[in-house]
Amino acid sequence: MSNPIEVSWFSALCDDDYEFLGLPDPMLASSWEHCRNIVLAAEKGGFDNILLPSGYTLGLDTTAFASAIATLTTRIKLLMAVRIGESWPPQLARQIATLDQISGGRLNINIISSDLPGDKMDSEPRYRRTVEAMQILKTLLNGEHLSIDSEHYKIDLDPPRMKTVSGKCPPLYFGGLSPAAKDAAAEGCDVYLMWPETVQGAKDLVEDMTARAAKFGRTLKYGFRAHVIVRETEAEARAYADRLLSKLDAQQGEAIRNKSLDTQTFGVAHQAELRAQSEANDGYLEDNLWTGIGRARSGCGAAIVGDPDQVFAKIEAYRAVGIEAFILSGYPHINECDMFARYVLPKLNHGRLVID
Repeated sequence: MSNPIEVSWFSALCDDDYEFLGLPDPMLASSWEHCRNIVLAAEKGGFDNILLPSGYTLGLDTTAFASAIATLTTRIKLLMAVRIGESWPPQLARQIATLDQISGGRLNINIISSDLPGDKMDSEPRYRRTVEAMQILKTLLNGEHLSIDSEHYKIDLDPPRMKTVSGKCPPLYFGGLSPAAKDAAAEGCDVYLMWPETVQGAKDLVEDMTARAAKFGRTLKYGFRAHVIVRETEAEARAYADRLLSKLDAQQGEAIRNKSLDTQTFGVAHQAELRAQSEANDGYLEDNLWTGIGRARSGCGAAIVGDPDQVFAKIEAYRAVGIEAFILSGYPHINECDMFARYVLPKLNHGRLVID
């Protein structure tokens, strides 16, 4: 039997929940109650981990939310997104250690190579700063003395007294498609995250990143972030996908995509390219991979669509090319969480991702 994969869900902290894409629904707007309920549904459904995203202009503060939700959950791991441009790494290390203690050792970290709000840094130095920040976090959270004199940080400091439950830095998840982002991931993170790709595209990216990491004497785990629509039949799943877009017009979709801070990144451009390639096939890039989601959101722009066996087979196809962690979501998030938990999750050999 293959090694277990980690299956995560997504809590819509950044105002990204809809019944009809592009049509805001006050009942689905980001709030403590709504996002809490998504996490609790994911834990009840048996998911291994949940992504708590972060955006400066949208939704809830992720760190505050993670602190509160950690006390209401007992099993599911919390993948907390942190924006490096908004953080001082030594203080962030203490926050992470404290949150890990509150959660009983259930914290993972999604590193975002962000700007400081209101400021703009060129991509390459911003990614170099992110690598330095990841090195600082690992040093301090591993309980080691920090002495760094680098481009962005000059710090000589003992680690904080507060330590994680394991005494080690939690796993760092990170994604990006530009050459600078790939090199930053190869040098600093533990789990490299990709947005939707064809199976061959995922295989090529795993091979590329494996080679890049090897240059630093490192190995990586690989994660895949996608939406999902699963129903009892493929026809029902495709009909639901069409329904999601039934109240969207092109101007609405463009406005939604452009309000995100990441609209000019390599990753977003690549999602747009994949969407263009799929136009001749009703938005399906390949079997059961539908890019229509990307018409109404920036970033992760495709969904695995099908009946339970098809969705299971698609996930297994990605697993076969090296993906060991899946971060899934669907609209509305609580409803699709329940669908996936009932129809697909019991079929999968899954569990928490083990980082050596």
